Amino acid sequence: MLLIIVGVIAVAIVVVLTIAATKPDTFHLQRSTEINAPAAAIYANLSDFHRWQAWSPWEKLDPAMKRSFSGAEHGLGAVYAWDGNGKAGAGRMEVKEVKEVNEANHLKIALDFMRPIKASNTVDFILSPHGSGTKVIWAMQGPLPYVAKIMHAFMNMEKMVGPDFEKGLSNLKALSEKP
Repeated sequence: MLLIIVGVIAVAIVVVLTIAATKPDTFHLQRSTEINAPAAAIYANLSDFHRWQAWSPWEKLDPAMKRSFSGAEHGLGAVYAWDGNGKAGAGRMEVKEVKEVNEANHLKIALDFMRPIKASNTVDFILSPHGSGTKVIWAMQGPLPYVAKIMHAFMNMEKMVGPDFEKGLSNLKALSEKP
């Protein structure tokens, strides 16, 4: 009986490792919304990390979270670091690129998590004219090393982080549409 149990466990491990090996080397998560406000008003809420407390879905995870701001006040070179409880974790963001391409504003942020899991990702906000308002795309992408692929065999980034993006965009919309 013990041999059967060990055999089943060994097969399960091989299956998980095989599934992990078939996962892509990177991930991409994206959500979008339309906001009835000019791109400049939305951009101001995105490019200034001091304003993230008003709309980011993760800012409320730890009321005692330690925050620090450095670099530029906003826009290119602005840096935001946080250190919070187990839910908020610890990390750092830096605005790495700000550009306008074909009437769309693009803000690129380097996002580094230190806790609970180390990871380095890229976040993009793309704001483009849409009707009388602005279409906002929020995307995150990054590498998936093999250990992360194993975790992804059991969890779904779309289901884990997607709802947070949707909540954040909804908060950003309410904030940006205020008169």
